[in-house]
Amino acid sequence: MELLIHPFYQRALAAALIIGFSNGFFSGFVVLRRNALSVSALSHTMLPGIAAGILVTGMLTQASAFVGALFAALMVGLGSVAVARGNRIAQGTALAVIYTTAFAAGVAILPRLDTRQELEHWLFGDIMAVGNADLWIAFGIGSLTLLVANLLMRPLLVTMFEPNVAAAQGVPVRFIQYLLFALLVLSLVASLQAVGCVLSVGMLVAPGATISLLTDKTPALFWGGGLLGAAGAVGGVLLSATLGLAPGPVIVMLLGSLFLAAWIFSPRYGLIAGWKK
Repeated sequence: MELLIHPFYQRALAAALIIGFSNGFFSGFVVLRRNALSVSALSHTMLPGIAAGILVTGMLTQASAFVGALFAALMVGLGSVAVARGNRIAQGTALAVIYTTAFAAGVAILPRLDTRQELEHWLFGDIMAVGNADLWIAFGIGSLTLLVANLLMRPLLVTMFEPNVAAAQGVPVRFIQYLLFALLVLSLVASLQAVGCVLSVGMLVAPGATISLLTDKTPALFWGGGLLGAAGAVGGVLLSATLGLAPGPVIVMLLGSLFLAAWIFSPRYGLIAGWKK
């Protein structure tokens, strides 16, 4: 509790609350679309983006890392959607090829950088180092994601499940697909400072997956995921101080533990409930 008087700890808790809720909310789309592997691929794409940002600017800063990660993830994510416009190549296949190519480019660049040791900070995150500018970025991205997702909830869901029906109803299907991937990339980049590019996928999958084991209601999947994501992120920061561990891994481990608990004890879909049938 003594840590609460320190501004850096207050900023860490605020960042955990904002990022945890916005990413937890968006995890509903990830779970419904069943594209968790795509999220994992995009999260790893941020590393070569950071490396490219260092190569261009000559230094590792918050701005170069953020812009590089955002650019790389957007290019890979939206590029896979563009390649899959025809029926010949599936989007998952296109994403796998483009993402591995981008990752290989990042690995090739790394030996030329003088800041390889500092990259660990971006691989696994350091929420205790969040500044005021980082908070505003997280708040802006979270607000944009929540606003767009709620305003366009129906066309987003119809496009995900029945793109032909959506097109017949006048929904701009291609634009919605690009928009969904863009929001996914923004959510990933928002969690970069908190848990890093390696663990960011956990905050975008675990909350929605956990809630999906507890309810069949779509609104509860989104808002419940947001609440669970916020609680897990804040709880992870608080727990990390007690355990003396880095906050990022603790946040993801806590969310993973909640998922396992739901998988075991869920009244309808849990492991124990399956044994009783």
